[in-house]
Amino acid sequence: MQSDVGPFDRFGWAYDRLMPPARASELRRGFGAAERDVRRVLDVGGGSGRAVRSLDVPRRIVVDAAPGMLRQARRHGLDTVVGDAGRLPVATASVDAVLIVDALHHMGAVDAVLAEARRVLRPGGVLVVREFDPGTLRGRALVAVEHLVGFESTFFRPDELTMRMATAEFAPRVVERGFGYTVAGVTSGTGKYGESERDV
Repeated sequence: MQSDVGPFDRFGWAYDRLMPPARASELRRGFGAAERDVRRVLDVGGGSGRAVRSLDVPRRIVVDAAPGMLRQARRHGLDTVVGDAGRLPVATASVDAVLIVDALHHMGAVDAVLAEARRVLRPGGVLVVREFDPGTLRGRALVAVEHLVGFESTFFRPDELTMRMATAEFAPRVVERGFGYTVAGVTSGTGKYGESERDV
């Protein structure tokens, strides 16, 4: 599913030195859409845990397909699970929030990724996606650079991602627009997944 895993696995040791800190303010705004207390967060494709480390929540878990990135997350004291975003090794209805930050464009079969996020969320939980808009000038440049270096990236405009999230049984809204944008989608208690208190 995550076709760009190899480079991230090899260069996990350098990731935090090269990337700026996550913008916690937009992530917190996304969490504000949740209809339940956010105590357990799953950072999907979270690598070193750069995004979830910026948030003050009791339980933070990083799922990534690149073991080299997860080694860095563990050094920061985070719980980690090796796994594919399209087949999460996480119990149904077991987390309050799912983060996908600067990573969705690296994941194949995005609709399967969104369906898995929906499955693992408890009713009233929230999926917060932080991505880059390929319709902006900087976005077009980013698309060109990522394809030039060999990434198989697929980028979505904010409204396109919102529609895909709605199809996956979320109630989504755009929290922030621009080159970097944020969409938050809330689950309801009427979907096919029930409440669970099981652990990952």
